[in-house]
Amino acid sequence: MRPVTEVVAERSGVLTRAEAKERYEALPMPSTSDEHWRFTNLRGFDPAAFRDGRTPSPAAPSKAMLDLDVSGRAVVTEHGIEILSAPEGVTFAPLPADYDSKLIPDDDKFAMQNLAEWEHGLLVHVPKGVELEKPLYVQVTSTGGTLHWRMVVIADEGARFTLIEDLSSAAPDLEAYSNTVVELFVGEHAKIEYVSLQNLSTETWHFARHKAWLERDSELDWVIGGFGSKRGKVWIENDLAGEGATSRVTGAYFADGDQHLDFDTFQEHIAPNTESDFAFKGALRESASAVWRGMIRVEEDAQKTNAYQENRNLLLSDKAHADSIPGLEIMANDVRCTHGATLGRVNREELFYLMARGLSRAEAERLIVRGFFQDVLDRIELEPVREALGAALEARIPQV
Repeated sequence: MRPVTEVVAERSGVLTRAEAKERYEALPMPSTSDEHWRFTNLRGFDPAAFRDGRTPSPAAPSKAMLDLDVSGRAVVTEHGIEILSAPEGVTFAPLPADYDSKLIPDDDKFAMQNLAEWEHGLLVHVPKGVELEKPLYVQVTSTGGTLHWRMVVIADEGARFTLIEDLSSAAPDLEAYSNTVVELFVGEHAKIEYVSLQNLSTETWHFARHKAWLERDSELDWVIGGFGSKRGKVWIENDLAGEGATSRVTGAYFADGDQHLDFDTFQEHIAPNTESDFAFKGALRESASAVWRGMIRVEEDAQKTNAYQENRNLLLSDKAHADSIPGLEIMANDVRCTHGATLGRVNREELFYLMARGLSRAEAERLIVRGFFQDVLDRIELEPVREALGAALEARIPQV
């Protein structure tokens, strides 16, 4: 069995910073004529407009969504990265400036800009057989202007740990541009619990590319929470490259006002006997909108694949809107692949029943929202994360 560090080394130089810069400048800005951007209009967005908008002095990090006892903690803003603590024997340190991209495709304009211009990245490397009892915690705060945040995570054979990425804004009305790239390498028999929380201001344009590579008998348990941002797109991709690899991705999101959230997921089954399970649920209020696009691709040699994807949306107003586009590309003949998508409004009978028993409309809606998300929340193994996401979802319903 080869260590995952060899996989990383083999892919070294797939895309250098100079090459990424050339690709960024050559690629056009996505438009609604592009299939993956059909429901997300970027009219009025200019990345260069945020270049000179940085806060003149370092700003304090925002309040973290989670209060946890951790084994390692890092704080990141546009002004720098600070490692507050790190577990012994684990690399939890700034990403070397010459670290090339290993997984990110070169057709994403925003990812190319990130890879060309990032300044403050993090390298997480957990050696063979190391198990961390407490999570690693990364608090990323946008303080204005442009934040190109990058993280590379490597779990060697048999390593097991939890990593939490908490992305938020220093102020609720902050105008900013956030651009994230995350690469995860899960070695043989390793397990990563990766939690990615996004609670940026509703005046922040947010783009992100997260991609994972899974080796033989590895496991990835991925939780995504989307609450903030104005508009943009988040890509979530898994390459199940080793036999017996398992990936489970759980997404929960809530949007209100004029927010527009866009999630684009890709489950790539390369090896046989692999399993993936993607479940996303969202609630939308006022004039908010959301897009979820999912694709399961099974390569010819990936026999005995078991893959599932679902997206369910709850509309809390007549003006809210959601689009779901599931898809399958199957080249193997011995697989089990299913998908589902639903769209519904608050059940008026449930609402009347709860209000008839003395609850206000807001209290009744909060209970209905909690019930809607409960099966997704139950998928989250880490209790503090489960409770924090549930509280964040309920908090989006106004008190009156």
